[in-house]
Amino acid sequence: MTSQTEHMQIILATSSYCFASVGMLLFNKLAIQDFPLECCLVWVQLFFSAFCLGVFGFPYIHVGSVRDLLRWCMVVPFYCGMLLTSILALKTAPMTLVIVLRNTSPLMTLVFERFYPEPLQISKYMLGSICLMIVGAMMYVWQLPLDSWQGIGWVLLNSAIAVVDRLLQRLLLSKEQCPVDISKAGITLINNLVGLLPVGLAIYASGEVSALPLALSKLTRWDQFFIGMSCVIGLAISYTSIWAQSLISATSFLVMINANKFVIIGIEAFGMHSKMLTPLQILGASLTILGGVFYGKSRQAIEQEAEERKQLLPSKLPAK
Repeated sequence: MTSQTEHMQIILATSSYCFASVGMLLFNKLAIQDFPLECCLVWVQLFFSAFCLGVFGFPYIHVGSVRDLLRWCMVVPFYCGMLLTSILALKTAPMTLVIVLRNTSPLMTLVFERFYPEPLQISKYMLGSICLMIVGAMMYVWQLPLDSWQGIGWVLLNSAIAVVDRLLQRLLLSKEQCPVDISKAGITLINNLVGLLPVGLAIYASGEVSALPLALSKLTRWDQFFIGMSCVIGLAISYTSIWAQSLISATSFLVMINANKFVIIGIEAFGMHSKMLTPLQILGASLTILGGVFYGKSRQAIEQEAEERKQLLPSKLPAK
């Protein structure tokens, strides 16, 4: 694959994921407001994705070996945990709080990626950019009302699980690390099909089975539409996240998510009218976005420098 083709693939993969992630966050927020059974909602999304992949994506499913399958199954609990804690965070906190607090995740990712077989290079500009994002996040949450802090525990837990999930996916997908021989469609199917079991156990343990008939009877057509869209976009985000994760680092992936989802701030503040932003919060959000842009530039410079060193290395080796 040429560098230009690979560059275009990265742009397409990350752009697709950005659109899907914004839609997923928005429709999950709308769905959970009138269907407050988070485990059931996640189970329906998993089932829809697994069913569609099993019916329409079967020719594209490839699993190289049982060992590869078992290795990837390590990701499934964190994948399901990320989905569940994200729904719980959206159920009890504004979307903007969920987004802002996730900006600390790239720093945690950078620390753990140092233990990879091929660790990422870190520059002072990268660290400065992440610090700028953290400062912006602190400015944003400084003036939050007390009722907005109810879901902060779920947000922090979701961020921690997301870090582990992205690190494992990067380790098992990147050709520079320890990749598995499984197609993207196969990985998406494994995540959703195997994930039905732990989420089903969570439904039983949380007592949502008994509350399900009443919740279904209260659903309006708009509620059904929101749930249906969350399922469709859930399928899209399952595939595009794996596609994008296989092309860029886990840290770059998380920073891309954080910068991208600030679109939700405008939607929640000016579209849904559910969150009024103060000047300090607007400044904090702007700093976080700028931090994401600076980080991307710093990351790109390091990757270009590493690629140039690889190209020059063979010419410096003595001839045999």
